[in-house]
Amino acid sequence: MLYVVGIGCGSREGLTIEAENVIANSDLIVGYTVYTELMRKIYPEKTYFSTGMRQEVQRVRYALEKSTEMTVSLICSGDSEVYGMAALAYRLAIEYKNIKLKTIAGVTSALSAGALLGAPLTNDFAVISLSDLLTPMDKILTRIEYAARADMTIVIYNPASKGRPNHLKIICDKLLEILPANTPCGYAKNVGRSGEESAAVTLAELRSCPADMFTTVFIGSSQTKIIDGRLVTERGYKDV
Repeated sequence: MLYVVGIGCGSREGLTIEAENVIANSDLIVGYTVYTELMRKIYPEKTYFSTGMRQEVQRVRYALEKSTEMTVSLICSGDSEVYGMAALAYRLAIEYKNIKLKTIAGVTSALSAGALLGAPLTNDFAVISLSDLLTPMDKILTRIEYAARADMTIVIYNPASKGRPNHLKIICDKLLEILPANTPCGYAKNVGRSGEESAAVTLAELRSCPADMFTTVFIGSSQTKIIDGRLVTERGYKDV
């Protein structure tokens, strides 16, 4: 049996009860090295197999092969569907016989980081990754532009990395052509882990904010405000 499990931010508190139960009853935990190390702190008695970045196919195939003889949890940060391994697992599973596969939902960082910042997702929003390994940058820029023009809160995953340190600045420059410089924004980093930090800032300030692969960025809509240091998107109730 193979479970594709979203582990949330990686802390025990960030696991859903279902995810915790599935992992606790698995014989093997497979995942990206950073995430298996997080789970090792919670389940030190388990057997682990990990691979690095850009070795997703190898990781999923190993999990599928082992699932024919034992219960395996293939773990992903946040939710297993949202930029996770669930789709790849289903795609590759057709090559194997007698595979039992189930997706286990987790708390994606748009929700956990949003909660840390306040309440930025009360109305319509879009989630867009700045990782251009599988999506061309021109398509990412188009999606960012359309979401901004549609007046949705935008949640940005993977805003920067060592190989693309300027992607967030590029996106901010694009958005500054569309949105006011004082548009309420925010970022949250290392949510639920050591080094957790968050701040509400303007779009102009966001351009120079520190960001990496463990940072989630929020671009507010016209209904978003900074209230007592919190990023809040109002729903538009008429009686308040």
